[in-house]
Amino acid sequence: MKQVLNHLTKQRQEKMALSVSATTSATATVFISFLLLLVRTSFCSDDNVNFKTVVPQSDADLLEFPLNLEYLEAELFLWASLGQGLDSVAPDLTMGGPPPVGARKATLDPFTNDVILQFAYQEVGHLRAIKSTVKGFARPQLNLSAEAFGEVMNSAFGRALNPPFNPYDNEINFLIASYVVPYVGLTGYVGANPKLQSPTSKRLVAGLLAVESGQDAVIRGLLYKRASEKVKPYGITVVEFTNRISELRNKLGSSGLKDEGLIVPNLRGAEGKIRGNVLAGDQNSLGFDRTPEEILRIVYGSGNERVPGGFFPKGGDGRIAKSHLQSP
Repeated sequence: MKQVLNHLTKQRQEKMALSVSATTSATATVFISFLLLLVRTSFCSDDNVNFKTVVPQSDADLLEFPLNLEYLEAELFLWASLGQGLDSVAPDLTMGGPPPVGARKATLDPFTNDVILQFAYQEVGHLRAIKSTVKGFARPQLNLSAEAFGEVMNSAFGRALNPPFNPYDNEINFLIASYVVPYVGLTGYVGANPKLQSPTSKRLVAGLLAVESGQDAVIRGLLYKRASEKVKPYGITVVEFTNRISELRNKLGSSGLKDEGLIVPNLRGAEGKIRGNVLAGDQNSLGFDRTPEEILRIVYGSGNERVPGGFFPKGGDGRIAKSHLQSP
């Protein structure tokens, strides 16, 4: 009888051990699966993974092209606010490209300098974000001289301003010069987004567009507050400067109305009911879009994507820009 009881007790202990073992094994499996999920999620987050192997080539081309504008904005804002550019602030991002021509510290009041400095570091971040997703290219040759901006203003007014317009002279001149740049880039992001295939690419462009739009809104807001002020010594109002610049960009882009100044006819204002135009938009107040070709026509100042000049004396870089430079 005692042997039978011992046998039954041993069987019960073995069953309990198997049960504990199975439970432990199942728990371990669940725990390991959870850890793998965490690791997978971590490595798939936009902050940690290098997407260069998963972004389609067509996306890569569209993501690389804006580097031209981001380099331009970064250097302009850094030099104006700090008196130095990427070679001092983030030399790794230049990839050995030549320093910009003519950039210098602007004469800005403390508030404007603070705003432009914020923009400057935001542009550095934009360069990093794009280059963490696609290979990118070295900083192209940029012309940020007073003469380059002076030519833009002369073209906008159809005559030579006297004295020549200098963006670095004071804060109002620099804000007007800044009006020229970020808006062009944001219309490019609006145009690129529907052409992108990868969610990674779309998320990146949406993030870039958000901040570029914010920069443009701040610039336009600061200028709108001074819309009726006359820019010395020209006797030309701030609003006329913005309207003429927008008209020039429409002309150079050669694709109809995609640009508006700070004051517009009622019919072109929001809902066709207002002249104030602190934010530019179409009939539904949606952002205008531009193609890379339209952007090149504008920043080259030539109205032709095959003819470099303006802010890019040797042309832009990346497959899209180079493909036009190589065209007959």
